[in-house]
Amino acid sequence: MNISSSLKIKQGCNNVPILKEKGQNEVFCGLTGIIWLHRKIQDAFFLVVGSRTCAHLLQSAAGVMIFAEPRFGTAILEEKDLAGMADAQDELDLQVEKLLERRPEIKQLFLVGSCPSEVIKLDLSKAAERLTLKYAPNVRVLSYSGSGIETTFTQGEDACLASIVPTLDDTSQEELILVGALPDIVEDQFLSLIGKLGIKKVTSFPSRTKNKAPKVGKNVKFILCQPFLGDTCEALEKRGAYHIKASFPFGEEGTTLWLKAIAKAFNVGENKFDEVTNGPRSRATKALEKIKQKLSGKSVFFFPDSQLEIPLARFLVRECGMKAVEVGSPYINKKIVLSDMELLPEGPIISEGQDVDLQIERCKANKPDLTICGMGLANPLEAEGLATKWSIELVFSPIHGYEQAGDLGALFYRPIKRREVLQI
Repeated sequence: MNISSSLKIKQGCNNVPILKEKGQNEVFCGLTGIIWLHRKIQDAFFLVVGSRTCAHLLQSAAGVMIFAEPRFGTAILEEKDLAGMADAQDELDLQVEKLLERRPEIKQLFLVGSCPSEVIKLDLSKAAERLTLKYAPNVRVLSYSGSGIETTFTQGEDACLASIVPTLDDTSQEELILVGALPDIVEDQFLSLIGKLGIKKVTSFPSRTKNKAPKVGKNVKFILCQPFLGDTCEALEKRGAYHIKASFPFGEEGTTLWLKAIAKAFNVGENKFDEVTNGPRSRATKALEKIKQKLSGKSVFFFPDSQLEIPLARFLVRECGMKAVEVGSPYINKKIVLSDMELLPEGPIISEGQDVDLQIERCKANKPDLTICGMGLANPLEAEGLATKWSIELVFSPIHGYEQAGDLGALFYRPIKRREVLQI
């Protein structure tokens, strides 16, 4: 079975002028990434150095019950800390000491900066170095910023992974790294498929535990699983690893092109590739047939939020037959999303950044059948009669790969179906 597309295009969006906006924007902060990272990295603890607002955000977003033992917490900055009346470094050391005494299973401790800690210029990198010397080799202490100042929420994962890269061991062996936090079931599916292609040395980043972390070197190749990992990509390249560029594995086409790029980088033959992928490709195509019948011809508008927008627009247009009106993304790194931009047919506005008032007016004027946006915009747009989908749900849900292709399409159809039912 050869790679084919359901929609032939003459020209993609890679050379289309990008509408760049700068104004009020509506996004979560990078602390949100802790909600999925603390589940993925099983021997880690994320200690946010921030305000009570930071603590409330994490607790409400994660839905953690009061008697649970999550792998994250908040070192609260009180008024005396913000006013410079207390030594925040000494207080942080004390909180870390208490935490590690109570939770000896912690092997990686992330000190996560927030808006308040950045405003008072609290140097968490220096604290991480000091605490690593104190608790090594049992505990590794790292720091990164989860601040919501001029960032979007998925950059929290990018900053976290980028902070780990300098600590990875060197290797001269050939190895493949899958970069980006994935649900365990999706990760296992990818590892199984890649193993069947004959590529034996494959690791995931982030690894589930510190002792399973990948190694890097000039013979190491890596491929991104998420399009928001620009800093991590650069950090790995600086360590000598080779970036395999590809479309992202959303839907049948995206997953096939992603796996095809891996196969080419490791000299896997066409016959072997077809033998391994024909079955799951057929299942994905079949699962998408019913969804395509329901979504075909409908319009979609993306507000910038997660940086998943361009690959998901490619999926909806080419595999589900939808029409993209506008595809907005907080940041557009063409080095990472170029393959998807080349496949996305020319037509929609491609926008970077946000002036939320102007974008809302464009959305209301176009009256799309489906609007992908942040939670803060969803209810007002629903009141305007628009069907909306929370973009953050697409980060939490298993949406990558062949086996999830039908589920991914269904996620976009549900709000349209709900709106249709309400109108009846």
